[in-house]
Amino acid sequence: MCLLAGKEQCDRRAEEFIVARILLVASRFADVWKKGFFAWEYKKKKRNLDVALEQLVRYAAALENPPLQVVCDTDRFIIRTAWTNSVPESYEIGLDELVNPAKLDLLHSVFFDPEKLRPTRTRAGLTKEAADKFSEIAQRLATHGSDEEVAHFINQLVFCFFANSVKLLPEGFLSRLLDRAAEKPERAQGLFNQLFAAMETGGEFDLTAIKWFNGGLFDGRNALPLDAKGIELLQSAAGFDWSQIDPSIFGSLFERFLDPEKRAQVGTHNTGVHYTDAAKIMMIVEPVILRPLRAEWEIAKTEIEGLLEGTIKPPMRAKVRSRMSPKEAAEEVRQRYLERLRRVRILDPACGSGNFLYLALQGVKDLENFVNLECESLGLAPQAPMIGPEIVHGIEINSLAAELARTTIWIGDIQWRRRNSVYSDPPPILRKLESIECRDALVTKKDDGLYVEASWPEAEFIVGNPPFLGGKMMRTGLGEKNVEALFDIYKGRVPQEADLVAYWFEKSHVQINGGFAKRAGLVATNSIRGGASRKVLDQLATECRIFEAWSDEPWIVDGAAVRVSLICFGTGDDTCCGGRTF
Repeated sequence: MCLLAGKEQCDRRAEEFIVARILLVASRFADVWKKGFFAWEYKKKKRNLDVALEQLVRYAAALENPPLQVVCDTDRFIIRTAWTNSVPESYEIGLDELVNPAKLDLLHSVFFDPEKLRPTRTRAGLTKEAADKFSEIAQRLATHGSDEEVAHFINQLVFCFFANSVKLLPEGFLSRLLDRAAEKPERAQGLFNQLFAAMETGGEFDLTAIKWFNGGLFDGRNALPLDAKGIELLQSAAGFDWSQIDPSIFGSLFERFLDPEKRAQVGTHNTGVHYTDAAKIMMIVEPVILRPLRAEWEIAKTEIEGLLEGTIKPPMRAKVRSRMSPKEAAEEVRQRYLERLRRVRILDPACGSGNFLYLALQGVKDLENFVNLECESLGLAPQAPMIGPEIVHGIEINSLAAELARTTIWIGDIQWRRRNSVYSDPPPILRKLESIECRDALVTKKDDGLYVEASWPEAEFIVGNPPFLGGKMMRTGLGEKNVEALFDIYKGRVPQEADLVAYWFEKSHVQINGGFAKRAGLVATNSIRGGASRKVLDQLATECRIFEAWSDEPWIVDGAAVRVSLICFGTGDDTCCGGRTF
């Protein structure tokens, strides 16, 4: 290679590669690791390099999520990008292609300038394109069914496209179905009815085996009619890589096109900034949920290390009068902590299209995976992740948003498993999400017509972004009877002049005081810092600790930029407000 490249260039490259080699950090999780650059796995000739990539994916968290994943044998290299929130790209280089300066530069970038390989296409951009495409389809369906029927059918289609991209549907199956529908559009409804029926229970479609999905999404309801243009739009949408759709914004974008009131606020191709980014939501999820769970893991990890190092004596076995081995005792500590994670319950009592619940679930699953990888590095046996959507609960008054929330969580859970090389799909593929309830979170109307306070399910953590509606606008927004019922039920607890969001703070406070929750984090308009709404916070602060707060942050509500306060309160010994004032 030196003769072909020139001595001066080759000397320079050789020196650089020597420097790189000095910087490489050995790891039990990869053959080679350069922090912040790549993880690299080597296999013998003709071995399956896809399996090697899956190995790197599984251990990415333990390797601090390097932006590049590289595998090679004696003939070829495969480089795959892994930046968060970008659509991954792959490059393959044959060993004999390194005489090509462009190919050599590609490999050089792996060692010295990975930013050159950062993809320009983002998941957010892809998601907006997909939402735009399906919004047009939804609008074409508006004359064929109610808003709820259209929403349900669109959700089924969206999930089918996602299932197709992640190979939960047979390869090429969806494209063939759309091609057949395009030949005779009047057959499209019947074809989708057959597909959805097979997905409901598991079965066959035209001699093709279809897995059992159900979960409530495929529930026997019929598809809606599609015309030639609608099928053409679906064929175009099939070209997207739906495996990379970002569920944390898809529901928010999509909701605006399926909800008549919100649809009027935005143009068909103007989805721009109409969602709240994940970083903002994590400002609540991180301190309320993940911080205390990580602190508990540090205590458990210290115990595991002590047992394995011999500084802590293993306990006696419960049924047999003999002492556990250090490894047995360490495994018991791990299992105790993992079981604690599996018992976590998270509630969003105004869950909308599920963004808070999606990110909270992802965070807990990431923590479970991290714990298992740390235990593996300490010498304990590998263990498959177990946490799924059953840990999240939601309340949402809008049936469209509630269904979007379920779809968001389903897609996010499957994406997480694929992203972490977990390919087991025990039937049914979609776990039941009856914990996402469609009802009012504040008031319940009984069969006899009387109104009572709505109950919330018990949950350790409460997070969310309740609706913003000023006290003076509540009668217009909610209706006279509903507002009078609200005032009567919460009399003496929430001033009548307070913003609607204050009622969620009051109920969260009651849940914590009653021992039905431990910590809460909610978004409010920044006006909660004063006036009648402030009285609710002042009362809360006398019985709970506000351990984190931001008084004036930018937020997006229905496409409009507003200023909000983020308030986290409840139990724990966190340093109050992180040094900030509220």
